[in-house]
Amino acid sequence: MQYHFIKTLVLVLIGFLLTSCGTLIKPDVKTGIVQLEKGSYKLDQTHVAVLFKINHMGLSTFVGRFNKVDATLEFDPKNIAAAKLSAVIDVASLDANNPDLEETLRGSSWLDTEKYPQAFFKTASVTVLDPSSAVFTGELTLHGVTAPINLTVTFNGGANNMLTGFYTLGFSATTVFNRSTFGIDYLIPAIGDQVTIEVFAEFQQQ
Repeated sequence: MQYHFIKTLVLVLIGFLLTSCGTLIKPDVKTGIVQLEKGSYKLDQTHVAVLFKINHMGLSTFVGRFNKVDATLEFDPKNIAAAKLSAVIDVASLDANNPDLEETLRGSSWLDTEKYPQAFFKTASVTVLDPSSAVFTGELTLHGVTAPINLTVTFNGGANNMLTGFYTLGFSATTVFNRSTFGIDYLIPAIGDQVTIEVFAEFQQQ
């Protein structure tokens, strides 16, 4: 009986310590653009996902992702209109959870990654929508074509991350454009023209 009592006590103490550790390392996240810290930021490579979505035969939405991406952000909450976001995507890093399909999408009928290995986005202007979101208008270069797009960004908040030692901003973003604008028009309309890009990311202050 004494053994079981001690074992139970130890398990309770371990559970308490784990809970306490989780509470201690959980950052004090400040929300709202005006609460965030000014600075130069670089993408945290361990906390980023860039997804693409496209209609497939009118039956479903096909979802894939790009596994290699980098970005920088110049940010001042007192002058959000002057924010600068630059990003580069390794297009060949596309992940469709199907190696054969991935090779097809990298081919000349689709993304032609041998000829156009990267895509670029650079901000031209920023318009605040509400206390936590803004539209980053800029130019996307994809498949050898440069055209304007609007990236709607929601700032989730900012905090000092005890695990990394960096002040960190978190945001999600989305944009919608027609792939035909960038000369990728194979199998339209069977495969949708409209592409949705969704980004989930954390940026570390440098």
